[in-house]
Amino acid sequence: MIRLSTPVQLPSQLLTLDYESPMLVLGSCFADNMGERMQRVKLPCMINPFGTLYNPISILNALERLRSGKSFTSDELFQHQGLWHSRMHHGAFSNADQEQTLTHINEEFGKAVESFPKATCVVVTLGSAYVYKDAYGVVANCHKLPASDFVCERLTVDEIVEAWIPWVGRAQFLFSVSPIRHLRDGLHMNQLSKATLLLAIDKLQQLSPATVHYFPSYEIVNDELRDYRFYAEDMTHLSIVAENYIWEKFTQSCFTADTQKVMTEVERITKALEHRPLHPDSCEYHDFLNKLLLNIKQLKEKYPYLDVSKEINKICCIR
Repeated sequence: MIRLSTPVQLPSQLLTLDYESPMLVLGSCFADNMGERMQRVKLPCMINPFGTLYNPISILNALERLRSGKSFTSDELFQHQGLWHSRMHHGAFSNADQEQTLTHINEEFGKAVESFPKATCVVVTLGSAYVYKDAYGVVANCHKLPASDFVCERLTVDEIVEAWIPWVGRAQFLFSVSPIRHLRDGLHMNQLSKATLLLAIDKLQQLSPATVHYFPSYEIVNDELRDYRFYAEDMTHLSIVAENYIWEKFTQSCFTADTQKVMTEVERITKALEHRPLHPDSCEYHDFLNKLLLNIKQLKEKYPYLDVSKEINKICCIR
Protein backbone atom coordinates (compact mmCIF):
# COMPACT_ATOMS: atom_id res chain seq x y z
CA MET A 1 0.00 0.00 0.00
CA ILE A 2 1.30 3.45 -0.92
CA ARG A 3 1.53 5.86 1.99
CA LEU A 4 0.97 9.54 1.35
CA SER A 5 1.92 10.68 4.86
CA THR A 6 3.89 9.54 7.88
CA PRO A 7 1.30 8.83 10.61
CA VAL A 8 2.19 9.92 14.12
CA GLN A 9 1.80 7.18 16.69
CA LEU A 10 -0.38 8.53 19.47
CA PRO A 11 0.78 7.91 23.05
CA SER A 12 -0.80 4.80 24.53
CA GLN A 13 -0.80 6.00 28.14
CA LEU A 14 -2.19 9.50 28.00
CA LEU A 15 -4.51 10.80 30.67
CA THR A 16 -8.08 9.53 30.54
CA LEU A 17 -10.43 12.50 30.72
CA ASP A 18 -14.20 12.58 31.01
CA TYR A 19 -17.10 14.76 32.14
CA GLU A 20 -16.03 14.36 35.75
CA SER A 21 -12.52 15.68 35.03
CA PRO A 22 -12.50 19.49 35.36
CA MET A 23 -9.65 21.01 33.35
CA LEU A 24 -7.73 24.26 33.28
CA VAL A 25 -6.47 25.11 29.80
CA LEU A 26 -3.54 27.51 29.50
CA GLY A 27 -1.32 28.64 26.66
CA SER A 28 -1.22 29.82 23.09
CA CYS A 29 -4.09 30.47 20.70
CA PHE A 30 -3.98 26.76 19.85
CA ALA A 31 -4.97 26.16 23.49
CA ASP A 32 -7.86 28.60 23.01
CA ASN A 33 -9.05 26.60 20.01
CA MET A 34 -8.89 23.20 21.71
CA GLY A 35 -10.43 24.61 24.90
CA GLU A 36 -13.33 26.15 23.02
CA ARG A 37 -14.00 22.81 21.35
CA MET A 38 -14.11 21.16 24.77
CA GLN A 39 -16.53 23.76 26.08
CA ARG A 40 -18.67 23.35 22.97
CA VAL A 41 -19.39 19.74 23.95
CA LYS A 42 -19.91 20.71 27.59
CA LEU A 43 -16.67 19.32 28.96
CA PRO A 44 -15.80 21.07 32.23
CA CYS A 45 -12.88 23.36 31.48
CA MET A 46 -11.75 26.93 32.02
CA ILE A 47 -9.74 28.53 29.23
CA ASN A 48 -6.95 31.05 29.66
CA PRO A 49 -8.19 33.26 32.53
CA PHE A 50 -5.20 35.54 31.78
CA GLY A 51 -5.84 35.52 28.05
CA THR A 52 -3.60 33.88 25.48
CA LEU A 53 -0.14 33.10 26.86
CA TYR A 54 2.80 31.94 24.77
CA ASN A 55 5.93 31.28 26.80
CA PRO A 56 6.52 28.79 29.65
CA ILE A 57 7.40 31.44 32.24
CA SER A 58 4.25 33.54 31.73
CA ILE A 59 2.13 30.38 32.00
CA LEU A 60 3.97 29.44 35.17
CA ASN A 61 3.47 32.96 36.57
CA ALA A 62 -0.26 32.56 35.93
CA LEU A 63 -0.31 29.29 37.88
CA GLU A 64 1.59 30.86 40.76
CA ARG A 65 -0.85 33.75 40.91
CA LEU A 66 -3.82 31.38 40.88
CA ARG A 67 -2.32 29.43 43.74
CA SER A 68 -1.85 32.63 45.74
CA GLY A 69 -5.45 33.72 45.13
CA LYS A 70 -4.29 37.36 45.30
CA SER A 71 -6.54 39.67 43.28
CA PHE A 72 -5.06 42.31 41.02
CA THR A 73 -4.82 45.97 42.06
CA SER A 74 -4.74 49.20 40.08
CA ASP A 75 -1.02 49.71 40.72
CA GLU A 76 -0.35 46.59 38.63
CA LEU A 77 -1.81 48.29 35.56
CA PHE A 78 -0.13 50.76 33.24
CA GLN A 79 -1.40 53.06 30.52
CA HIS A 80 -0.20 53.09 26.93
CA GLN A 81 -1.78 54.48 23.75
CA GLY A 82 -4.98 55.34 25.61
CA LEU A 83 -5.50 51.87 27.08
CA TRP A 84 -4.85 50.32 30.48
CA HIS A 85 -2.89 47.06 30.40
CA SER A 86 -1.58 44.32 32.66
CA ARG A 87 1.86 42.78 32.17
CA MET A 88 0.42 39.38 33.10
CA HIS A 89 -2.51 39.50 30.68
CA HIS A 90 -3.24 39.41 27.00
CA GLY A 91 -4.45 42.56 25.26
CA ALA A 92 -8.00 41.18 25.26
CA PHE A 93 -8.24 42.49 28.84
CA SER A 94 -7.06 46.01 27.97
CA ASN A 95 -9.54 48.86 28.12
CA ALA A 96 -9.61 52.65 27.96
CA ASP A 97 -11.15 52.70 31.44
CA GLN A 98 -8.86 51.60 34.26
CA GLU A 99 -11.68 50.40 36.49
CA GLN A 100 -13.26 48.34 33.73
CA THR A 101 -9.88 46.77 32.95
CA LEU A 102 -9.37 45.81 36.58
CA THR A 103 -12.93 44.54 36.96
CA HIS A 104 -12.63 42.31 33.90
CA ILE A 105 -9.28 40.95 35.08
CA ASN A 106 -10.51 40.17 38.59
CA GLU A 107 -13.81 38.68 37.45
CA GLU A 108 -12.01 36.09 35.32
CA PHE A 109 -9.35 35.62 37.98
CA GLY A 110 -11.98 34.99 40.66
CA LYS A 111 -13.65 32.30 38.55
CA ALA A 112 -10.28 30.67 37.93
CA VAL A 113 -9.28 30.76 41.62
CA GLU A 114 -12.54 29.02 42.48
CA SER A 115 -12.18 26.32 39.82
CA PHE A 116 -8.41 25.82 40.04
CA PRO A 117 -8.41 23.49 43.10
CA LYS A 118 -11.03 21.29 41.40
CA ALA A 119 -9.00 20.81 38.22
CA THR A 120 -7.90 17.21 37.76
CA CYS A 121 -5.71 18.19 34.83
CA VAL A 122 -3.92 21.32 33.60
CA VAL A 123 -3.69 21.35 29.80
CA VAL A 124 -0.72 23.48 28.71
CA THR A 125 0.12 24.44 25.13
CA LEU A 126 3.51 26.10 24.83
CA GLY A 127 3.89 28.44 21.87
CA SER A 128 7.36 29.94 22.09
CA ALA A 129 10.59 29.64 24.08
CA TYR A 130 11.24 33.36 23.55
CA VAL A 131 10.49 35.71 26.42
CA TYR A 132 10.36 39.49 26.61
CA LYS A 133 11.62 41.09 29.82
CA ASP A 134 11.15 44.61 31.11
CA ALA A 135 12.25 46.12 34.41
CA TYR A 136 9.66 43.97 36.24
CA GLY A 137 10.58 40.63 34.64
CA VAL A 138 9.01 38.45 31.94
CA VAL A 139 5.83 39.92 30.46
CA ALA A 140 2.93 37.98 29.01
CA ASN A 141 2.35 40.59 26.31
CA CYS A 142 4.27 43.65 25.11
CA HIS A 143 1.07 45.64 24.41
CA LYS A 144 2.74 47.52 21.51
CA LEU A 145 5.25 49.24 23.77
CA PRO A 146 8.55 50.23 22.08
CA ALA A 147 10.92 47.32 21.47
CA SER A 148 13.59 49.26 23.33
CA ASP A 149 11.61 48.70 26.56
CA PHE A 150 12.32 44.96 26.43
CA VAL A 151 15.10 42.44 26.26
CA CYS A 152 14.25 39.41 24.14
CA GLU A 153 15.79 36.08 25.15
CA ARG A 154 15.32 32.48 24.16
CA LEU A 155 14.95 30.31 27.26
CA THR A 156 17.20 27.29 27.55
CA VAL A 157 15.90 23.79 28.17
CA ASP A 158 17.38 23.81 31.67
CA GLU A 159 15.81 27.19 32.51
CA ILE A 160 12.35 25.90 31.58
CA VAL A 161 12.78 22.62 33.43
CA GLU A 162 14.16 24.28 36.57
CA ALA A 163 11.23 26.71 36.65
CA TRP A 164 8.61 23.96 36.21
CA ILE A 165 10.06 21.25 38.48
CA PRO A 166 8.28 22.54 41.63
CA TRP A 167 4.95 22.26 39.82
CA VAL A 168 5.02 18.96 37.96
CA GLY A 169 4.35 16.88 41.06
CA ARG A 170 1.39 18.96 42.22
CA ALA A 171 -1.06 18.16 39.43
CA GLN A 172 -1.55 16.18 36.27
CA PHE A 173 -0.19 18.14 33.31
CA LEU A 174 -0.96 17.48 29.67
CA PHE A 175 1.55 19.41 27.57
CA SER A 176 1.61 20.09 23.87
CA VAL A 177 3.65 22.37 21.63
CA SER A 178 1.62 24.67 19.43
CA PRO A 179 1.99 23.85 15.72
CA ILE A 180 1.30 27.52 14.94
CA ARG A 181 4.49 29.11 13.65
CA HIS A 182 6.03 32.27 15.10
CA LEU A 183 7.61 33.84 12.03
CA ARG A 184 8.56 37.26 13.40
CA ASP A 185 12.07 36.05 14.23
CA GLY A 186 12.43 33.90 11.13
CA LEU A 187 11.82 30.24 10.30
CA HIS A 188 15.11 28.99 11.73
CA MET A 189 14.56 30.76 15.05
CA ASN A 190 11.03 29.37 15.16
CA GLN A 191 12.40 25.85 14.80
CA LEU A 192 14.96 26.43 17.54
CA SER A 193 12.21 27.74 19.79
CA LYS A 194 9.94 24.74 19.19
CA ALA A 195 12.86 22.33 19.64
CA THR A 196 13.66 23.93 23.00
CA LEU A 197 10.07 23.44 24.15
CA LEU A 198 9.99 19.83 22.99
CA LEU A 199 13.23 19.00 24.78
CA ALA A 200 12.05 20.72 27.97
CA ILE A 201 8.78 18.76 28.05
CA ASP A 202 10.66 15.54 27.37
CA LYS A 203 12.97 16.20 30.30
CA LEU A 204 10.02 17.00 32.58
CA GLN A 205 8.43 13.71 31.52
CA GLN A 206 11.59 11.85 32.46
CA LEU A 207 11.63 13.54 35.86
CA SER A 208 7.93 12.95 36.59
CA PRO A 209 6.43 10.36 34.21
CA ALA A 210 3.37 9.87 36.44
CA THR A 211 2.25 13.51 36.23
CA VAL A 212 3.64 14.88 32.95
CA HIS A 213 1.99 13.80 29.71
CA TYR A 214 2.48 14.91 26.11
CA PHE A 215 0.10 15.14 23.15
CA PRO A 216 1.94 15.41 19.78
CA SER A 217 -0.04 18.17 18.07
CA TYR A 218 3.18 19.71 16.72
CA GLU A 219 4.25 16.40 15.15
CA ILE A 220 0.82 15.72 13.67
CA VAL A 221 0.91 18.97 11.73
CA ASN A 222 4.53 18.70 10.66
CA ASP A 223 4.52 15.00 9.73
CA GLU A 224 0.97 13.97 8.88
CA LEU A 225 -0.33 17.30 7.56
CA ARG A 226 2.81 18.38 5.76
CA ASP A 227 1.13 20.66 3.24
CA TYR A 228 0.23 24.36 3.05
CA ARG A 229 -3.40 23.48 2.34
CA PHE A 230 -3.65 22.76 6.06
CA TYR A 231 -2.76 26.35 6.91
CA ALA A 232 -4.91 29.47 6.89
CA GLU A 233 -4.28 32.31 4.44
CA ASP A 234 -1.58 33.81 6.67
CA MET A 235 0.46 30.59 6.28
CA THR A 236 0.98 30.65 10.06
CA HIS A 237 -2.24 29.55 11.72
CA LEU A 238 -4.00 26.28 10.94
CA SER A 239 -6.98 25.76 8.66
CA ILE A 240 -10.27 24.45 10.00
CA VAL A 241 -9.52 21.09 8.37
CA ALA A 242 -6.25 20.80 10.32
CA GLU A 243 -7.90 21.89 13.58
CA ASN A 244 -10.65 19.30 13.10
CA TYR A 245 -8.08 16.61 12.38
CA ILE A 246 -6.08 17.36 15.54
CA TRP A 247 -9.28 17.52 17.60
CA GLU A 248 -10.24 14.04 16.38
CA LYS A 249 -6.80 12.72 17.36
CA PHE A 250 -7.03 14.44 20.73
CA THR A 251 -10.43 12.95 21.53
CA GLN A 252 -9.25 9.47 20.49
CA SER A 253 -6.23 9.79 22.77
CA CYS A 254 -7.71 11.40 25.87
CA PHE A 255 -11.40 10.53 26.18
CA THR A 256 -13.08 7.23 26.91
CA ALA A 257 -15.48 5.67 24.41
CA ASP A 258 -18.42 6.53 26.68
CA THR A 259 -17.28 10.16 26.92
CA GLN A 260 -16.89 10.39 23.15
CA LYS A 261 -20.46 9.12 22.78
CA VAL A 262 -21.76 11.89 25.05
CA MET A 263 -19.67 14.43 23.14
CA THR A 264 -21.28 13.32 19.88
CA GLU A 265 -24.78 13.71 21.32
CA VAL A 266 -24.00 17.16 22.72
CA GLU A 267 -22.47 18.24 19.40
CA ARG A 268 -25.65 17.21 17.59
CA ILE A 269 -27.70 19.45 19.90
CA THR A 270 -25.23 22.32 19.53
CA LYS A 271 -25.37 22.17 15.73
CA ALA A 272 -29.17 22.11 15.81
CA LEU A 273 -29.21 25.25 17.98
CA GLU A 274 -26.98 27.00 15.44
CA HIS A 275 -29.49 26.37 12.68
CA ARG A 276 -30.78 29.60 11.14
CA PRO A 277 -34.29 29.17 9.75
CA LEU A 278 -35.41 30.76 6.53
CA HIS A 279 -38.83 31.39 8.06
CA PRO A 280 -38.48 31.79 11.85
CA ASP A 281 -42.20 32.38 12.35
CA SER A 282 -43.31 29.23 10.60
CA CYS A 283 -45.10 26.37 12.35
CA GLU A 284 -42.41 24.01 11.08
CA TYR A 285 -39.68 25.93 12.86
CA HIS A 286 -41.62 26.05 16.12
CA ASP A 287 -42.16 22.30 15.88
CA PHE A 288 -38.42 21.94 15.33
CA LEU A 289 -37.72 23.98 18.48
CA ASN A 290 -40.17 21.94 20.55
CA LYS A 291 -38.53 18.69 19.45
CA LEU A 292 -35.10 20.14 20.13
CA LEU A 293 -36.15 21.24 23.62
CA LEU A 294 -37.44 17.73 24.30
CA ASN A 295 -34.14 16.26 23.08
CA ILE A 296 -32.17 18.56 25.38
CA LYS A 297 -34.28 17.61 28.40
CA GLN A 298 -33.86 13.94 27.57
CA LEU A 299 -30.11 14.48 27.28
CA LYS A 300 -30.10 16.06 30.74
CA GLU A 301 -32.05 13.13 32.19
CA LYS A 302 -29.63 10.70 30.60
CA TYR A 303 -26.52 12.63 31.72
CA PRO A 304 -27.44 14.65 34.85
CA TYR A 305 -23.96 16.19 35.11
CA LEU A 306 -24.45 18.20 31.90
CA ASP A 307 -25.35 21.87 32.33
CA VAL A 308 -27.81 22.65 29.54
CA SER A 309 -29.50 25.66 31.16
CA LYS A 310 -28.18 28.09 28.50
CA GLU A 311 -29.53 25.93 25.71
CA ILE A 312 -32.95 25.65 27.32
CA ASN A 313 -33.09 29.41 27.97
CA LYS A 314 -32.08 30.12 24.39
CA ILE A 315 -34.93 28.07 22.98
CA CYS A 316 -37.41 29.60 25.43
CA CYS A 317 -36.34 33.09 24.33
CA ILE A 318 -36.68 32.23 20.64
CA ARG A 319 -40.15 30.74 21.16
